[in-house]
Amino acid sequence: MNTSVKIKSSEFICSSAKVEQCPKPGIPEYAFIGRSNVGKSSLINMVCEKKNLSKVSKKPGKTKLINHFLIKPNGPMLSKGSTINQKEGIQSHGNSEWYLVDLPGFGYAGVSKAEKEGWKKWFTDYFVKRENLMCAFVLLDSRIPPQKIDVEFMRWLGENKVPFSMVFTKTDKLSSNELVKNVSLYKREMLLWWEALPHIFITSSLNKKGREELLWFIFETNKTWKNE
Repeated sequence: MNTSVKIKSSEFICSSAKVEQCPKPGIPEYAFIGRSNVGKSSLINMVCEKKNLSKVSKKPGKTKLINHFLIKPNGPMLSKGSTINQKEGIQSHGNSEWYLVDLPGFGYAGVSKAEKEGWKKWFTDYFVKRENLMCAFVLLDSRIPPQKIDVEFMRWLGENKVPFSMVFTKTDKLSSNELVKNVSLYKREMLLWWEALPHIFITSSLNKKGREELLWFIFETNKTWKNE
């Protein structure tokens, strides 16, 4: 990959308790979601290169609102030695502003049954009603084998035709062989239900691994955006 996508600014917009309270769906939107303690806040901060943009809590399950951040890109920048025309794609929607959405974690044992039922309802409302959602990034802890709750959630997204990608986190905490093994287990599990795998990203908030790939995916996906 010869190019990179630079972020000009990232700004917190609002927190919403209901989908109806979210910003008007006038620009592309990308949601980050995963089980509590999967490293979501750290990944968001790494992607945006802004410390504490998303609050990292010592207590899992703290995020209970739909948090919107407005991301303004600088567009694709050439890396040293690249021969790609720098103006390529600049006029397309690929260079659009977009929303990054920090969604509450799920599967946290300390949450009451009533809270779980409430979250289930707005999960459904958000993913079904949010028409500008381009992709849901489902975060998965690379250190552990496939979890039933993660697989079931991705199956639900697929059944409801919600585009999603698999994002493996904390990959700096295990060896290359262990990473390959655990990712392969997930692939095998997914292929029991899908004919083809979704996009897969390997990330580490510690060493910024996967940042370029995620941003480039967003940049390219934004080119397909059509504001009705």
